[in-house]
Amino acid sequence: MSWPLMPPTMPIGAGVSISIAISFVLCCSACTKGNAPVSRQEAQSWTQQSRYLTDQTMPNGPSLIPPPPPPGSVEMARDQAVRRAALLLHGTPRYALATADANRTQDATNRAFQCALGVDIGSERTPVLYKLLAKMRIDVRASAYPGKSRYKRARPWVANKAEVCAASEEMMRDDGSYPSARGAVGWAYALVLSELNPVRRSMILQRGWEFGQSRIICDAEWQSDVDAGRIVAAAVVRRLQKTPQFQTDLSAARKEVTKSISAGRPPQTNCE
Repeated sequence: MSWPLMPPTMPIGAGVSISIAISFVLCCSACTKGNAPVSRQEAQSWTQQSRYLTDQTMPNGPSLIPPPPPPGSVEMARDQAVRRAALLLHGTPRYALATADANRTQDATNRAFQCALGVDIGSERTPVLYKLLAKMRIDVRASAYPGKSRYKRARPWVANKAEVCAASEEMMRDDGSYPSARGAVGWAYALVLSELNPVRRSMILQRGWEFGQSRIICDAEWQSDVDAGRIVAAAVVRRLQKTPQFQTDLSAARKEVTKSISAGRPPQTNCE
């Protein structure tokens, strides 16, 4: 099947820039562990042991997306306008959610999607799903990082000498913001999880969308960074669909989710 690039309830203003980016791609047709940066050697060991895709089968992130908006462009003006609007959310519950979404640990990323999915994501209740998401997360980040290395785009809070939402973001100060790897992970999660519980598809996709927007509310990345990350995520998930082991694990994960739903076991997270 084809994977969507945006949820059906996507905010109108946010859709303008991503539709431009998608059109460009169609026409043209380093990871972190927990909250700390890791060495290239350690990242390579993950590549060999903990991924579905190889360097040969992984989508080439930079080939999927245009360069980041140059200074003075219409796209850069849009990035700045979205940033100004996001800064007004400081001190609100939405800013608190964005701060929580900045937590890069695997468990925190899983928790961000449990309420939308309606099922616990963990090694006890859904061990296959837990491992699937962990491996996919590395595939997505590995596909996004070549673009970061190529463009070395300054993060908005760095470029503007501002504060960022979480102390952990300080460790990523010199890590290029384009495309957004964190936003890409969230969108890949949404695409896959929406397949496992289609009754909640719209809710899951919306959560994936908001997970990416959290990067902007944090002042950690620009809107165009997040837009590009979603394009990378969709490409990785499409490639994963063609990977036999991923399909095997996806089928087993679907059974886990169905079993949890049938047993009436809601997430242990306080979804209120």
